[in-house]
Amino acid sequence: MDGPMRVLVTGGSGLVGRAIERVVKEGEGREGEEWIFLSSKDANLMSAEETRSVFQKHRPTHVIHLAAMVGGLFRNMRQNLDFWRNNVFINDNVLQTAHEFGVVKVVSCLSTCIFPDKTTYPIDETMIHNGPPHESNFGYAYAKRMIDVHNRACCQQYGRRYTAVIPTNVFGPHDNFNIEDGHVLPGLIHKTYMAKKEGKALQVWGSGRPLRQFIYSVDLARLFLWVLRDYDEVEPIILSVREEDELSIKDAVNAVVEGMEFKGDVIYDTSKADGQFKKTASNAKLRKYLPDFKFTPFKAAMKETCDWFEANYDIARK
Repeated sequence: MDGPMRVLVTGGSGLVGRAIERVVKEGEGREGEEWIFLSSKDANLMSAEETRSVFQKHRPTHVIHLAAMVGGLFRNMRQNLDFWRNNVFINDNVLQTAHEFGVVKVVSCLSTCIFPDKTTYPIDETMIHNGPPHESNFGYAYAKRMIDVHNRACCQQYGRRYTAVIPTNVFGPHDNFNIEDGHVLPGLIHKTYMAKKEGKALQVWGSGRPLRQFIYSVDLARLFLWVLRDYDEVEPIILSVREEDELSIKDAVNAVVEGMEFKGDVIYDTSKADGQFKKTASNAKLRKYLPDFKFTPFKAAMKETCDWFEANYDIARK
């Protein structure tokens, strides 16, 4: 495109937004690009009016749309209606306002939890709408799927090239480390920190058997920049490590224990729900485009995340 590129990042103070800010500052940003990172303090994107005024103020040419109401398994199970409505409002406001303001490209963030519950593995990009999502978070999952519907319709009706990425389980600095409502890894890091401090055993919820593909937020950020600049499809793209790099929750616990240098006992509370056993995603499409992309090794990324949490315990979201 001609002229300067002004990128508005919604959800700019969250896990992925902070990682994108970091890679842009550390040299991945290009000459003539201007980056604006919005947090929920800047605008309530559930309001069409506030969304319009923030677009009016910044006049972006490109948008990375990360803002969402998110939560872990147990919060989703309690509040499916809230997750559905709030995310539908946010997504419609951002995508429609982007179109009205002539934004060239929007890259939204979906999640592997949107995939059908009953499915064959590995899951790929063509399978998003092939059946209902897992019942634990159907409100959030359907709201996220609707971004894909919106993008396809917007392309068909107006020729817009808006797209979405589907990362697997993201972790890294600036996550929400809340034990009750957070996702599995940040919750584990916080629990391990507390167990170490109090000299108690580490209690892990569930059996530790479910499998997940984890992606470090900094790796995801580098891939987001590539999608924004070079990926030209409307169909979403899965951003994930390989199928062979899938780890059990138990493997993840061991990496946290090592990263935190925790020496106590680890107890698995099998009375707690496990959630989906696996959601194995194929990264064949990503590899076709970027055969040489190097992911940060899981243990190194985990150590960095644990170190960040310990160093920033007072300011971390928890």
